[in-house]
Amino acid sequence: MKKLLTIILAVCATAIYCHAVTPPFNVVIMGDSNTALGGDSCTVERGWTYWFKQQASPLTCISYARNGATWTDNAITKLNLSPTLRGANNDNVIYNQVNRFKENYKNGDQPEPGLIIIAAGSCDGWLERQRPEMYNMTVDKAFKTPLQDLLMKKAHLVTSLAESVRFNCEVLRESFPDATIVLLAPMQTMIAAEPRNSKVADIIGECGKRLGITVIRLDKELPVKSSEERIKKRYTTNGSDTSVEGAQLIANKVLEVLGKK
Repeated sequence: MKKLLTIILAVCATAIYCHAVTPPFNVVIMGDSNTALGGDSCTVERGWTYWFKQQASPLTCISYARNGATWTDNAITKLNLSPTLRGANNDNVIYNQVNRFKENYKNGDQPEPGLIIIAAGSCDGWLERQRPEMYNMTVDKAFKTPLQDLLMKKAHLVTSLAESVRFNCEVLRESFPDATIVLLAPMQTMIAAEPRNSKVADIIGECGKRLGITVIRLDKELPVKSSEERIKKRYTTNGSDTSVEGAQLIANKVLEVLGKK
């Protein structure tokens, strides 16, 4: 199938401003709480996916995001395609969102995407104790594993953040080679205070650079500051989950990077 969305990508670790050809295209979105706020059909205003869908006008826009999801697997993570996965549990990971999406595509319930957006990382910083091997592998080491060896691994063997990001992106590229992948590194939040949030975002950014994938550094590109939200909530309702204004900020940044604004 011919590529539905063409984006000229300049590879760097921060936000990349690019221009898109604008035929109708299908969008798949994955992520954690702030992305899940928009609902599976991206119809809830407190989620950035709602505002993205309104302005990008894709053919379809389907979200697999779930509250509490992490990039990082742990030693007992297993394949779990349940759509009800939520909260701080071993299987609520991007790996299972990827596999649920692939299963839906295989069954004809999900059209082939032209654009895949993954917005996660806040919960990785928050759930460090539940993901004890998160920092056990550097980005350099994660990218030394031969690709075919990596793709054969099970989730419980991919327990570092760096390898989890590479693994899931490589699985998506192998399954949907015509799709453009964009990663959103987490904005500043109170659930993963600085410098933990920046540490996670740095790893995601470096992985994106190695993969040649656009990474939007929400922690750097947005005016949202966890220290300010702690005093007075504006872009969030609780220091972590976006308000409508915060959701609009994220959507506008994504649209800007994709050449839609």
